[in-house]
Amino acid sequence: MLTIAVSKGRIFEEALPFLEAAGITPIDDPKTSRKLILRTTRADVQLVIIRATDVPTFVEYGAADLGIAGKDVLLEHGAESLYEPLDLGIARCRLMTAAHKDAPPLPGRIRVATKYVKIAQRYFAAKGIQAEIIKLYGSMELAPLVGLADCIVDLVETGNTLKANDLEPRELIMHISSRLVVNKAAMKMKNRAIVDLLNQFEKTLATKG
Repeated sequence: MLTIAVSKGRIFEEALPFLEAAGITPIDDPKTSRKLILRTTRADVQLVIIRATDVPTFVEYGAADLGIAGKDVLLEHGAESLYEPLDLGIARCRLMTAAHKDAPPLPGRIRVATKYVKIAQRYFAAKGIQAEIIKLYGSMELAPLVGLADCIVDLVETGNTLKANDLEPRELIMHISSRLVVNKAAMKMKNRAIVDLLNQFEKTLATKG
């Protein structure tokens, strides 16, 4: 049995064509079902539905053989212990800094609000900026407005939320897309099944390209 970890929402919806091309369709509708382990049309494959930030952990510790997660999540997790064989090119967005539209350029010492603590630390350290990182799990846009932080680091898709709160994107940290990751032990023990699945995903990716 292969177990694939994926989160609900945009990543799942955009990953569905890859799964369906490999004959993997959830029997229960993930939009309405409360089940966290979903049977599929392939008896040898099941899906586990978890938070996006938990996908690398489930795969790292072998609770799932494979997972689909954004590059931002993988970098923040520090997923060096995972194979990352394929960029699916889905759920694309940008990881950026953002500040109030009237704010001056960032000084050499700042406060940054983000849930991407490790990424932000590395980014500002490389720029020679002393950054005090304030971890928030949401509502990052509020931080510059109430004086909690000078800027934020967050995902930006359209920028509409930033604009509505008088913020603007400043610097691109990286482009983000979702990747397929594999547990190293599973890659050895279930090699044929995983390689077959990777090949099918690559074919689907080629047709989409």
